[in-house]
Order: sequence, then structure tokens, then C-alpha cells
Amino acid sequence: MNKVRVAVIGYGHLGKWHCQKVEAHPDVAEFVAIVEKFPAGQEAARAAHPKARVVGDIKEIINDIDAAFVVSPTSTHFELVKYLLENNKHVFCEKPLCSNDNEAEALKKVATDKKVVLQVGHSERFHEAWDKLRTKFQNLPTPYTVRINRVAPFKGRATDVDVVQDLAIHDLDLLLHLFKQKPLEVSAHGFKIRTPKWDHASLHIKMENDCEAFIVVGRNSVKEMRDLEVISKEGMVTVDLFTNKIYEATSSTYDDGTFVKEEIYGKRDHLLLEHKNFYASILGNLPAIIGLRDGLNAVHLVDSVLKAMDTRKSVTVKLG
Repeated sequence: MNKVRVAVIGYGHLGKWHCQKVEAHPDVAEFVAIVEKFPAGQEAARAAHPKARVVGDIKEIINDIDAAFVVSPTSTHFELVKYLLENNKHVFCEKPLCSNDNEAEALKKVATDKKVVLQVGHSERFHEAWDKLRTKFQNLPTPYTVRINRVAPFKGRATDVDVVQDLAIHDLDLLLHLFKQKPLEVSAHGFKIRTPKWDHASLHIKMENDCEAFIVVGRNSVKEMRDLEVISKEGMVTVDLFTNKIYEATSSTYDDGTFVKEEIYGKRDHLLLEHKNFYASILGNLPAIIGLRDGLNAVHLVDSVLKAMDTRKSVTVKLG
């Protein structure tokens, strides 16, 4: 295989970006089709990507592709990923991989022994900040405390899911990716403000060796904020994901006489990097950079948080 024959499923806000990234890799990807069920979306897709076929159902082009990007609403992920895997297609699925633990277990059974790449779109892992800090975080003395904020004014999209599936999943995945101490128990509460689903959530996660994490997510805030803070006996590190700055305060004074060091890191095109890794895995017969286990663990954490919010009781976490 010299090029991967690709379809993008879903031509909404994020689907449009994925289509652009497919076209940005003409050396390794052949853009076969866009799958979009709504007439208005089909018309927009044809206008923006005249060389790609636009169809209403993945079954129309299943024999013409090697891989698909699933960028449709979360509620459709399970059936689409299952169908693609059953037909031995490589799959990139935007987070979350599916909606709950029951669907996750079913996908695990289907994916077992399949000789295809399954990559999950946890794009927040691609910040340059984590290249600089992950080793440090992995070796922090315990106990430590992690605080993460991800809030924004209402944008009117992704209302088919709650704020935990939409936003908190990013930070739950980062918790697994950046730190060695694994979650053991979650408690959470929230508010339904603009939609019948949770629009704001506050999470408390107990981790191994007395570590803990506090995560606040919201889609009805008065301002936008995305940051991660870690404090231990070695000091504090704060990452501002909006301004692309890292702040660090240790027990020592820096050479210039200050107590806080500030570092600016570069911005990246996360989607472009995800596409690059997906094609490299397919063509090079390599494991996915963010694979099935990562996707299933993130879904389990989300499911545990939602159970905790619905019952107002702590829920034990059982990662795979």
C-alpha cells in the first residue's frame, strides 16, 4: 500500500478540520469520500471538497476505502467503529471512543486480533508542554496534587453529550498519560444549566499513594480557561494552555533573583500530528500512538464520573 484510501465520517465543526488535514497529506492519503447524512452538510462538503465523493452512508463506500475518520456525534461512535472494525478497516475515532463501559467491552471483543490500526483522538496529548514536563511529572515524589480547569462560555455545539464526555475526558486522559499514580476512586457533582445534560462538573479523583486530582469543566462560564497545576514537596508547576506558558516555582531562587520561572513553548497543529501518526502506523505496520486501551480507559473514567454525579456517591475505578 503506497497511499491510504480515506473517508471522513461527519462534516460538522470538527469534521471540516479533519477533511482539511486529509488533503494536507497527499503523499500518503487518497481522499475518497465524505460521509454526511444531512443535505445541508452534503452540499457544503461538495463545495469545499469537489474531488471527494459525498455519500449519506458509510456502507456506500466501505469497499473503496482502507481507513475512516469517525468525526460524527458521540452517540454514533460505537456503531460506526464496530462496523468499520468488522470490515477490517483502519479507524481513527475522535474522543470518546464510545459512550459507556458496556459499549467499550463490546468494542474490545470486536477489536481483538484485528490486524488494523485503531487510533483515538485524544488531541490534548500533543501539546509541546508535555514533551518538556511528562518525565518530570512521571517522577514526582508522592503525594502530589493536580488541579485542572477547562471552562468556556457556551458555544452551542456538542450538546448531544454532557460536559464530562465533551470536555472532562481530555483531562481524565491527560491524568493517565502524564502521571504514574493511577486513579482509584472518583466523586463528582455538577449543574445542568443550558441543556438537560451536565453543563458544569467538579471532579475529585483519589489516586495511588495519597495523590489526588481536582478537575473543573464547564461550558457556561463567563470566560475561557485551560490550565493544569501540579504541586508537590518539590514546588509548583502551572501550565497555561491558552498562552502557551509554563510557570515553575521550586524551593530555590533562580539565577536572576526571582522565585518563579516562566517559559514559553510553541504551538502545534494537533490534528495534523494525529493524521501524520495515523498514516505512519498504517503504512509502517506500527501500533497506534493512542490506541484501544487508552480509549477504553478514558471511557471507563468518564462512565465512573457520570455514575458518581448521578448517585452523589464515590465510585471505584477499575482500569484495564
